[in-house]
Amino acid sequence: MSSEKFINNNAALFTLIAASLVVFISLSVRQVFGMFFMDFNNDLGISNTEFGLAIGIQMLGWGLSGPIFGAIADKYGGHKAISIAFIFYILGVYFLYSGPNTGLYFQLSLGVLIGIGCGGTAISIPMSVVGKHFPLSNRTIAMSIVTAVGSFGYFLSPIFTNYSLGSNGWIETLFFFMIFLLFGFIIAFFVRSPSLNESTDQNIGQTTVEALKEAFQNKSYLLLISGFFVCGFHITLVGTHVPKYVIDRGLEDWTAAMILSLIGFFNIIGSLTSGYLSTKKSKKIILSCIYFLRGLSLCLFIFTPPSTITSIIFGASFGILWLSTVPATSGIVAHIFGTRYLGLLYGLVFLSHQIGSFFGAYLGGLFYDLYGSYDYAWYLAIALSVFAGLIHLPIKEKAIERTQAA
Repeated sequence: MSSEKFINNNAALFTLIAASLVVFISLSVRQVFGMFFMDFNNDLGISNTEFGLAIGIQMLGWGLSGPIFGAIADKYGGHKAISIAFIFYILGVYFLYSGPNTGLYFQLSLGVLIGIGCGGTAISIPMSVVGKHFPLSNRTIAMSIVTAVGSFGYFLSPIFTNYSLGSNGWIETLFFFMIFLLFGFIIAFFVRSPSLNESTDQNIGQTTVEALKEAFQNKSYLLLISGFFVCGFHITLVGTHVPKYVIDRGLEDWTAAMILSLIGFFNIIGSLTSGYLSTKKSKKIILSCIYFLRGLSLCLFIFTPPSTITSIIFGASFGILWLSTVPATSGIVAHIFGTRYLGLLYGLVFLSHQIGSFFGAYLGGLFYDLYGSYDYAWYLAIALSVFAGLIHLPIKEKAIERTQAA
């Protein structure tokens, strides 16, 4: 087993590359909407609560559509699910760019359409397709590569967006995003699910309904769903509201772009490290450590005097922990149940993540409008870090009997 090749066939290689590029494009666009808030506020009259609600709806749309796209990918192929999702994504950015883009239409464009687009393009579906091409020994490493490439988009996108917003304005920047997403739509056709001969999983003869019933009767699966809620809350609270938070604390607006870029850069390290460690150590212990450390990073950020140095430390530390949860979480799902219905089952876990994302986006804006600060949102995020660190410990990382050969 130690001499087993990492890439066993061309289909696995092409899928890994294409899926990584899809996630790179999808997350690059998704990551930086928080940087548009001041423009939306000034030009469209969008309030903190309205913006937070739109991002929250986006997260719910992402999560609710994820299992649907996962089922499509499991049955008809990943390329079909991802390409359909890109159509929704492009339409959402187009209407935000061209109008109508205020009131209900703002929620429809930034919230519903882009959310559905993310559901089939960002992380869960491309990564689940990749997971089907790799055996258990290499699966989390392959998944971590997809996450790491997406993280590089996190690094580059805030830099480009900060420059483009200043030089070209928000409307022209959204036009560039549409072109970028169009390339993603083309690349999506190369994210192919494996054939029966190429698949690393055995044909278990299980229906979708049976797979769902089996999963929800498994306590470890339910604990994983509960813990991933916290990941979504953290990520969206930080990504959506840190840009305004640092300005409120007296720092320059470029500090927000720096934090988001540092998160993206160091997430490359965190994702690859998590993927590697997940092949050597207990995945649930890795996840518990990540959540506890997130709480510590948040404490240092909000309880120390604002400065460029503390911002750099926060961006780097939270970046290492940003999406490092994904390879371990998806790896546990694949290990317990096999890869036959990985798109659907991980999609449901990711739905919990997106429900957490909704509350992270919406409550951040709501607390700010009610109390004039983000303090209560940060306190809640720290408390949830402790909860998630504890909730992963009882998980049993054991494949059910029928998937022992997966």
